[in-house]
Amino acid sequence: MARTDNLQVAQDNWIGCLTYQSTATKIPDATELQSLARQARARNRSVGVTGMLLFEEGRFLQTLEGPPEGLEAIWSSVARDQRHSEIEVLSKHMAPARLFTGWDMFLSSNVSRIPDPVGGQFDLPPAVAEHVRKAVQMSLDGDDIGLNALMAALAEQGWTSDAVLSLLIEPAARALGDAWLADDCTELDLTIAISMLQMAGHAVRYETAPQGIRSSRYSILLATAPGEPHMLGTALLADQFTDAGWQVEMAFPDTEEALLNQLGAQKPDAVDIGLSDALFRQQSLDRLRSAVEHSRLVPANHPTVVSVGGRLFAEAAATAASVGADHARMTVAGASIRMAELVRKSRRENSRRGR
Repeated sequence: MARTDNLQVAQDNWIGCLTYQSTATKIPDATELQSLARQARARNRSVGVTGMLLFEEGRFLQTLEGPPEGLEAIWSSVARDQRHSEIEVLSKHMAPARLFTGWDMFLSSNVSRIPDPVGGQFDLPPAVAEHVRKAVQMSLDGDDIGLNALMAALAEQGWTSDAVLSLLIEPAARALGDAWLADDCTELDLTIAISMLQMAGHAVRYETAPQGIRSSRYSILLATAPGEPHMLGTALLADQFTDAGWQVEMAFPDTEEALLNQLGAQKPDAVDIGLSDALFRQQSLDRLRSAVEHSRLVPANHPTVVSVGGRLFAEAAATAASVGADHARMTVAGASIRMAELVRKSRRENSRRGR
Protein backbone atom coordinates (compact mmCIF):
# COMPACT_ATOMS: atom_id res chain seq x y z
CA MET A 1 0.00 0.00 0.00
CA ALA A 2 1.56 3.23 -1.09
CA ARG A 3 1.89 6.10 1.32
CA THR A 4 0.77 9.57 0.27
CA ASP A 5 3.23 12.44 0.25
CA ASN A 6 3.45 14.44 3.43
CA LEU A 7 0.66 16.99 3.61
CA GLN A 8 1.96 20.54 3.34
CA VAL A 9 0.44 23.41 5.25
CA ALA A 10 -0.98 25.85 2.69
CA GLN A 11 -1.79 28.54 5.20
CA ASP A 12 -1.55 29.06 8.96
CA ASN A 13 -4.35 27.30 10.86
CA TRP A 14 -5.61 25.41 7.82
CA ILE A 15 -6.17 21.68 8.20
CA GLY A 16 -5.35 18.69 6.04
CA CYS A 17 -8.17 16.63 4.46
CA LEU A 18 -7.78 13.15 2.98
CA THR A 19 -10.44 10.88 1.45
CA TYR A 20 -9.77 7.31 0.36
CA GLN A 21 -11.62 4.14 -0.54
CA SER A 22 -10.61 0.52 0.03
CA THR A 23 -11.85 -3.07 0.03
CA ALA A 24 -12.47 -5.03 3.23
CA THR A 25 -10.34 -8.19 3.43
CA LYS A 26 -13.12 -9.75 5.53
CA ILE A 27 -16.71 -8.52 5.66
CA PRO A 28 -17.27 -7.23 9.22
CA ASP A 29 -20.53 -7.71 11.08
CA ALA A 30 -22.30 -4.89 12.95
CA THR A 31 -20.42 -5.59 16.20
CA GLU A 32 -17.04 -5.58 14.45
CA LEU A 33 -17.87 -2.30 12.70
CA GLN A 34 -18.82 -0.65 15.97
CA SER A 35 -15.59 -1.90 17.53
CA LEU A 36 -13.61 -0.51 14.60
CA ALA A 37 -15.35 2.85 15.03
CA ARG A 38 -14.63 2.94 18.78
CA GLN A 39 -10.94 2.27 18.17
CA ALA A 40 -10.82 4.95 15.48
CA ARG A 41 -12.51 7.50 17.75
CA ALA A 42 -9.97 6.98 20.53
CA ARG A 43 -7.05 7.12 18.11
CA ASN A 44 -8.33 10.17 16.23
CA ARG A 45 -9.20 12.09 19.38
CA SER A 46 -5.63 11.73 20.63
CA VAL A 47 -4.22 13.68 17.66
CA GLY A 48 -7.11 16.07 16.93
CA VAL A 49 -8.42 14.28 13.82
CA THR A 50 -12.11 14.13 12.91
CA GLY A 51 -13.88 12.38 10.07
CA MET A 52 -16.43 9.99 8.65
CA LEU A 53 -16.29 6.30 7.72
CA LEU A 54 -18.80 4.74 5.31
CA PHE A 55 -19.09 1.00 4.72
CA GLU A 56 -21.10 -0.46 1.83
CA GLU A 57 -21.00 -3.86 0.14
CA GLY A 58 -17.49 -4.69 1.27
CA ARG A 59 -16.06 -1.24 0.54
CA PHE A 60 -14.84 1.50 2.86
CA LEU A 61 -14.96 5.22 2.09
CA GLN A 62 -13.32 7.40 4.70
CA THR A 63 -12.61 11.12 5.07
CA LEU A 64 -10.05 12.26 7.65
CA GLU A 65 -9.27 15.85 8.60
CA GLY A 66 -7.05 17.55 11.12
CA PRO A 67 -3.57 18.99 11.76
CA PRO A 68 -1.19 17.71 9.06
CA GLU A 69 1.10 15.97 11.55
CA GLY A 70 -1.82 14.24 13.26
CA LEU A 71 -3.40 13.32 9.94
CA GLU A 72 -0.11 11.87 8.71
CA ALA A 73 0.14 9.71 11.84
CA ILE A 74 -3.40 8.39 11.37
CA TRP A 75 -2.85 7.75 7.69
CA SER A 76 0.29 5.76 8.47
CA SER A 77 -1.77 3.51 10.71
CA VAL A 78 -4.65 3.22 8.22
CA ALA A 79 -2.30 2.28 5.37
CA ARG A 80 -0.88 -0.63 7.41
CA ASP A 81 -4.25 -1.93 8.62
CA GLN A 82 -4.73 -5.52 7.45
CA ARG A 83 -8.53 -5.27 7.56
CA HIS A 84 -8.58 -3.64 4.14
CA SER A 85 -6.66 -3.60 0.86
CA GLU A 86 -6.74 -1.92 -2.58
CA ILE A 87 -6.47 1.49 -0.94
CA GLU A 88 -7.03 4.38 -3.35
CA VAL A 89 -6.64 8.03 -2.33
CA LEU A 90 -9.48 10.02 -3.91
CA SER A 91 -8.72 13.49 -2.56
CA LYS A 92 -5.95 15.19 -0.59
CA HIS A 93 -6.03 18.93 0.06
CA MET A 94 -5.93 21.70 2.64
CA ALA A 95 -9.05 23.47 3.91
CA PRO A 96 -9.71 26.53 6.10
CA ALA A 97 -12.25 24.76 8.35
CA ARG A 98 -13.41 21.31 9.39
CA LEU A 99 -16.40 19.62 7.81
CA PHE A 100 -16.82 17.08 10.62
CA THR A 101 -16.44 19.23 13.71
CA GLY A 102 -17.67 17.21 16.67
CA TRP A 103 -17.17 13.83 14.97
CA ASP A 104 -13.96 12.12 16.02
CA MET A 105 -15.32 9.37 13.76
CA PHE A 106 -18.88 9.01 12.49
CA LEU A 107 -19.70 5.54 11.16
CA SER A 108 -22.42 4.83 8.62
CA SER A 109 -22.97 1.42 7.05
CA ASN A 110 -25.50 -0.79 5.33
CA VAL A 111 -25.11 -3.38 8.08
CA SER A 112 -27.86 -1.55 9.93
CA ARG A 113 -30.42 1.04 8.87
CA ILE A 114 -29.09 4.49 8.01
CA PRO A 115 -31.17 7.05 9.93
CA ASP A 116 -32.49 10.28 8.50
CA PRO A 117 -30.19 13.15 9.55
CA VAL A 118 -32.86 15.82 9.71
CA GLY A 119 -35.20 13.69 11.79
CA GLY A 120 -32.63 13.56 14.55
CA GLN A 121 -32.22 9.79 14.69
CA PHE A 122 -28.47 10.24 14.97
CA ASP A 123 -26.34 13.19 16.01
CA LEU A 124 -25.22 15.35 13.13
CA PRO A 125 -22.73 18.08 13.85
CA PRO A 126 -24.91 21.18 14.39
CA ALA A 127 -23.34 23.08 11.50
CA VAL A 128 -23.99 20.24 9.03
CA ALA A 129 -27.59 19.76 10.23
CA GLU A 130 -28.17 23.49 9.86
CA HIS A 131 -26.90 23.40 6.26
CA VAL A 132 -29.37 20.60 5.48
CA ARG A 133 -32.26 22.54 7.04
CA LYS A 134 -31.31 25.62 5.01
CA ALA A 135 -31.17 23.58 1.80
CA VAL A 136 -34.62 22.13 2.50
CA GLN A 137 -36.18 25.53 3.19
CA MET A 138 -34.51 27.19 0.20
CA SER A 139 -35.70 24.35 -2.04
CA LEU A 140 -39.28 24.74 -0.84
CA ASP A 141 -39.02 28.52 -1.27
CA GLY A 142 -37.63 28.21 -4.79
CA ASP A 143 -34.56 30.16 -3.69
CA ASP A 144 -32.05 29.14 -6.35
CA ILE A 145 -29.76 32.08 -5.55
CA GLY A 146 -29.58 31.04 -1.89
CA LEU A 147 -28.92 27.40 -2.78
CA ASN A 148 -26.11 28.31 -5.18
CA ALA A 149 -24.59 30.62 -2.57
CA LEU A 150 -24.71 27.78 -0.01
CA MET A 151 -22.95 25.45 -2.45
CA ALA A 152 -20.27 28.02 -3.15
CA ALA A 153 -19.72 28.68 0.55
CA LEU A 154 -19.33 24.97 1.32
CA ALA A 155 -16.85 24.56 -1.53
CA GLU A 156 -14.78 27.41 -0.10
CA GLN A 157 -14.85 25.68 3.30
CA GLY A 158 -13.30 22.58 1.74
CA TRP A 159 -16.35 20.36 1.25
CA THR A 160 -15.61 17.73 -1.38
CA SER A 161 -18.14 16.76 -4.06
CA ASP A 162 -18.85 13.49 -2.22
CA ALA A 163 -19.53 15.40 1.01
CA VAL A 164 -21.96 17.78 -0.71
CA LEU A 165 -23.85 14.85 -2.21
CA SER A 166 -23.97 12.51 0.79
CA LEU A 167 -24.22 15.07 3.61
CA LEU A 168 -26.31 17.82 2.01
CA ILE A 169 -28.23 17.05 -1.18
CA GLU A 170 -29.31 13.48 -0.45
CA PRO A 171 -30.31 14.15 3.19
CA ALA A 172 -32.25 17.23 2.01
CA ALA A 173 -34.12 15.11 -0.54
CA ARG A 174 -35.07 12.57 2.14
CA ALA A 175 -36.19 15.37 4.45
CA LEU A 176 -38.39 16.76 1.69
CA GLY A 177 -39.97 13.35 1.24
CA ASP A 178 -40.67 13.19 4.96
CA ALA A 179 -42.23 16.66 4.82
CA TRP A 180 -44.61 15.46 2.10
CA LEU A 181 -45.48 12.31 4.05
CA ALA A 182 -46.27 14.50 7.07
CA ASP A 183 -48.48 16.76 4.91
CA ASP A 184 -46.14 19.69 5.52
CA CYS A 185 -45.94 20.33 1.79
CA THR A 186 -47.91 19.40 -1.30
CA GLU A 187 -46.84 16.98 -4.00
CA LEU A 188 -46.24 19.96 -6.29
CA ASP A 189 -44.08 21.59 -3.60
CA LEU A 190 -42.08 18.37 -3.32
CA THR A 191 -41.56 18.07 -7.06
CA ILE A 192 -40.43 21.68 -7.41
CA ALA A 193 -38.11 21.42 -4.39
CA ILE A 194 -36.49 18.24 -5.75
CA SER A 195 -35.94 20.09 -9.04
CA MET A 196 -34.28 22.94 -7.12
CA LEU A 197 -31.86 20.50 -5.50
CA GLN A 198 -31.21 18.96 -8.89
CA MET A 199 -30.27 22.33 -10.41
CA ALA A 200 -28.09 23.22 -7.42
CA GLY A 201 -26.38 19.85 -7.70
CA HIS A 202 -25.11 20.74 -11.17
CA ALA A 203 -22.73 23.18 -9.47
CA VAL A 204 -20.92 20.27 -7.82
CA ARG A 205 -17.64 19.57 -9.58
CA TYR A 206 -16.10 16.13 -9.26
CA GLU A 207 -12.51 15.23 -8.62
CA THR A 208 -10.54 13.91 -11.59
CA ALA A 209 -11.11 10.21 -12.06
CA PRO A 210 -8.13 7.80 -12.10
CA GLN A 211 -6.48 7.68 -15.54
CA GLY A 212 -7.49 4.04 -15.99
CA ILE A 213 -11.15 5.01 -15.91
CA ARG A 214 -10.75 8.08 -18.11
CA SER A 215 -8.93 6.10 -20.81
CA SER A 216 -11.33 3.15 -20.73
CA ARG A 217 -14.27 4.97 -22.34
CA TYR A 218 -16.82 2.90 -20.48
CA SER A 219 -20.42 3.60 -21.46
CA ILE A 220 -23.46 3.83 -19.22
CA LEU A 221 -27.18 4.42 -19.56
CA LEU A 222 -28.53 6.45 -16.65
CA ALA A 223 -32.28 5.99 -16.38
CA THR A 224 -35.08 6.67 -13.98
CA ALA A 225 -37.20 3.62 -13.21
CA PRO A 226 -40.11 3.37 -15.68
CA GLY A 227 -42.71 5.95 -14.69
CA GLU A 228 -40.55 7.50 -11.91
CA PRO A 229 -41.05 11.31 -11.90
CA HIS A 230 -38.14 12.16 -9.54
CA MET A 231 -34.85 12.33 -11.41
CA LEU A 232 -32.49 13.91 -8.85
CA GLY A 233 -30.11 10.95 -8.50
CA THR A 234 -30.04 10.26 -12.23
CA ALA A 235 -29.19 13.90 -13.02
CA LEU A 236 -26.43 14.02 -10.39
CA LEU A 237 -24.98 10.78 -11.71
CA ALA A 238 -24.86 12.22 -15.23
CA ASP A 239 -22.55 15.04 -14.10
CA GLN A 240 -20.34 12.67 -12.14
CA PHE A 241 -19.96 10.03 -14.87
CA THR A 242 -19.38 12.67 -17.55
CA ASP A 243 -16.66 14.33 -15.48
CA ALA A 244 -15.10 10.87 -14.94
CA GLY A 245 -14.79 10.35 -18.71
CA TRP A 246 -17.64 7.90 -19.29
CA GLN A 247 -19.81 7.89 -22.40
CA VAL A 248 -23.19 8.84 -20.93
CA GLU A 249 -26.71 8.47 -22.26
CA MET A 250 -29.83 9.31 -20.25
CA ALA A 251 -33.39 8.01 -20.31
CA PHE A 252 -36.58 8.96 -18.51
CA PRO A 253 -38.87 6.16 -19.75
CA ASP A 254 -42.57 6.02 -19.08
CA THR A 255 -42.64 2.27 -19.66
CA GLU A 256 -40.36 -0.73 -19.35
CA GLU A 257 -40.54 -1.18 -23.12
CA ALA A 258 -39.13 2.31 -23.67
CA LEU A 259 -36.22 1.53 -21.32
CA LEU A 260 -35.48 -1.77 -23.05
CA ASN A 261 -35.58 -0.13 -26.49
CA GLN A 262 -32.90 2.37 -25.47
CA LEU A 263 -30.79 -0.37 -23.91
CA GLY A 264 -31.00 -2.37 -27.13
CA ALA A 265 -29.98 0.62 -29.22
CA GLN A 266 -27.06 1.70 -27.03
CA LYS A 267 -25.68 -1.62 -25.67
CA PRO A 268 -23.91 0.09 -22.74
CA ASP A 269 -21.35 -1.44 -20.39
CA ALA A 270 -23.59 -0.49 -17.46
CA VAL A 271 -27.06 0.79 -16.68
CA ASP A 272 -28.24 2.55 -13.53
CA ILE A 273 -31.99 2.55 -12.85
CA GLY A 274 -33.05 5.05 -10.20
CA LEU A 275 -36.11 5.30 -7.98
CA SER A 276 -36.97 8.45 -6.01
CA ASP A 277 -34.33 9.86 -3.66
CA ALA A 278 -37.09 11.45 -1.58
CA LEU A 279 -39.64 8.65 -1.14
CA PHE A 280 -39.33 4.92 -0.48
CA ARG A 281 -41.43 3.62 -3.40
CA GLN A 282 -41.85 0.09 -1.96
CA GLN A 283 -44.75 -0.41 -4.37
CA SER A 284 -42.33 -0.04 -7.29
CA LEU A 285 -40.15 -3.04 -6.40
CA ASP A 286 -42.00 -5.57 -8.56
CA ARG A 287 -41.84 -3.31 -11.62
CA LEU A 288 -38.18 -2.54 -10.97
CA ARG A 289 -37.41 -6.26 -10.60
CA SER A 290 -39.06 -6.89 -13.97
CA ALA A 291 -37.10 -4.07 -15.61
CA VAL A 292 -33.80 -5.39 -14.25
CA GLU A 293 -34.55 -8.97 -15.32
CA HIS A 294 -35.51 -8.00 -18.85
CA SER A 295 -32.67 -5.49 -19.23
CA ARG A 296 -30.18 -8.36 -18.94
CA LEU A 297 -31.73 -10.03 -21.98
CA VAL A 298 -31.67 -7.08 -24.35
CA PRO A 299 -27.99 -6.37 -25.23
CA ALA A 300 -27.30 -9.79 -26.77
CA ASN A 301 -23.66 -10.92 -26.42
CA HIS A 302 -22.91 -7.73 -24.50
CA PRO A 303 -23.36 -8.32 -20.75
CA THR A 304 -24.40 -5.17 -18.94
CA VAL A 305 -23.72 -4.36 -15.29
CA VAL A 306 -26.99 -3.30 -13.63
CA SER A 307 -27.12 -0.83 -10.75
CA VAL A 308 -30.18 0.45 -8.90
CA GLY A 309 -30.60 3.40 -6.56
CA GLY A 310 -32.99 5.60 -4.63
CA ARG A 311 -34.07 6.11 -1.03
CA LEU A 312 -35.39 2.56 -0.80
CA PHE A 313 -31.82 1.31 -1.24
CA ALA A 314 -30.03 4.19 0.51
CA GLU A 315 -31.66 3.34 3.81
CA ALA A 316 -31.13 -0.41 3.40
CA ALA A 317 -34.84 -1.19 3.10
CA ALA A 318 -34.05 -3.14 -0.08
CA THR A 319 -30.92 -4.71 -1.54
CA ALA A 320 -29.49 -5.38 -4.97
CA ALA A 321 -30.41 -9.05 -4.61
CA SER A 322 -34.07 -8.18 -4.00
CA VAL A 323 -34.42 -6.91 -7.58
CA GLY A 324 -31.73 -8.99 -9.28
CA ALA A 325 -29.25 -6.14 -9.74
CA ASP A 326 -25.46 -6.32 -9.49
CA HIS A 327 -25.23 -3.30 -7.23
CA ALA A 328 -27.52 -1.12 -5.09
CA ARG A 329 -25.97 2.28 -4.47
CA MET A 330 -26.62 3.81 -1.08
CA THR A 331 -25.39 7.18 -2.32
CA VAL A 332 -24.54 8.92 -5.58
CA ALA A 333 -21.10 9.75 -4.12
CA GLY A 334 -18.32 7.68 -5.69
CA ALA A 335 -20.70 5.81 -8.01
CA SER A 336 -18.55 6.20 -11.14
CA ILE A 337 -15.57 4.52 -9.47
CA ARG A 338 -17.65 1.67 -8.05
CA MET A 339 -19.31 1.03 -11.42
CA ALA A 340 -15.92 1.04 -13.17
CA GLU A 341 -14.80 -1.71 -10.81
CA LEU A 342 -17.90 -3.76 -11.61
CA VAL A 343 -17.48 -3.29 -15.36
CA ARG A 344 -13.83 -4.36 -15.18
CA LYS A 345 -14.84 -7.44 -13.18
CA SER A 346 -17.57 -8.28 -15.69
CA ARG A 347 -15.14 -7.98 -18.61
CA ARG A 348 -12.61 -10.27 -16.91
CA GLU A 349 -15.24 -12.89 -16.19
CA ASN A 350 -16.60 -12.79 -19.73
CA SER A 351 -13.08 -12.97 -21.15
CA ARG A 352 -12.44 -16.15 -19.14
CA ARG A 353 -15.65 -17.61 -20.55
CA GLY A 354 -14.41 -16.86 -24.06
CA ARG A 355 -17.04 -14.25 -24.92
